[in-house]
Amino acid sequence: MLAKILKFSILKSKNKPTFMANIVKKYLRVLEVISSLNCSLEYKSDVGRKQKMSDLEVVALSLTAEFMSIDSENSLFKEISTEQIPNLIERSQFNKRRRKLFLFSEEIRTKLASKFLEFEDYYIVDSMPLEICKFARHNRIKICKKDFETAPSKGFCASQNTWFYGYKFHGVCSINGIFHSLDITKAEVHDINFLKNIKNQMADCVLLGDRGYLSETVQLDLFQTVNIKLETPKRTNQKDYKPQPYIFRKTRKRIETLFSQLCDQFKIRNNYAKTFEGFKTRILAKITALTLVQYINKFIFDRPINNIKNQII
Repeated sequence: MLAKILKFSILKSKNKPTFMANIVKKYLRVLEVISSLNCSLEYKSDVGRKQKMSDLEVVALSLTAEFMSIDSENSLFKEISTEQIPNLIERSQFNKRRRKLFLFSEEIRTKLASKFLEFEDYYIVDSMPLEICKFARHNRIKICKKDFETAPSKGFCASQNTWFYGYKFHGVCSINGIFHSLDITKAEVHDINFLKNIKNQMADCVLLGDRGYLSETVQLDLFQTVNIKLETPKRTNQKDYKPQPYIFRKTRKRIETLFSQLCDQFKIRNNYAKTFEGFKTRILAKITALTLVQYINKFIFDRPINNIKNQII
């Protein structure tokens, strides 16, 4: 047994330099791509101060960690040092600046997505639960409870037939799998409420959803105000019931696959944040990292955009 442990530790020490080199190479690739977007940097983390590490470099390191499934900053800073990245800042400073750069990260995600969505007119909407703790512990924890407006709540997940405590992630993606719009709400908020706010973000398209978005009032409002045709399957006991066309049911699975990829590679269900600001920053970083990999697949390597486990170097 001791021999096996010793052998494992030797192999781990041999592989560590290679892993560290991979992090740096991928970090440089990510930095190169987001630098080419020419983002405005309207919101800077510390205006007026000369930074050891630029805002772009902070975001690039955050996205690299998410792509490599390193969802803990403690784990990330154990793998890298100033030998590989000379201008590396301390972990606490990195965490603080990453949260302050939330709007800048969203600008990067929007610019990456816009390269795909120019001629799209079919989209899919869905939501997924984001637990911050097990339901049995929700009365004892203090995570994200600083402000009532952003505090987590109890919600019911119909697909899993279980109660959960936390938030809901709402997303709209194209049929090719690129996120157009996203939002995080309390778990108790019904899915249909997300559509009431989507009128300011998109228009002149077809939106596919499941039965959770079934509402004649919202359907009519979306069509009359911004020309969005909401397509949802009807309930079997509704008047003039007709099964939804197979092509719509098949297309809706695209967003479910995206959610699975976010859970698998980007570990979106893992929560280490103590505040809502930290929580939403982590979620956005994972979505932006996914969009970045899709961009690299399409415009650098010319391969299927949703093969997100491919190398980016």
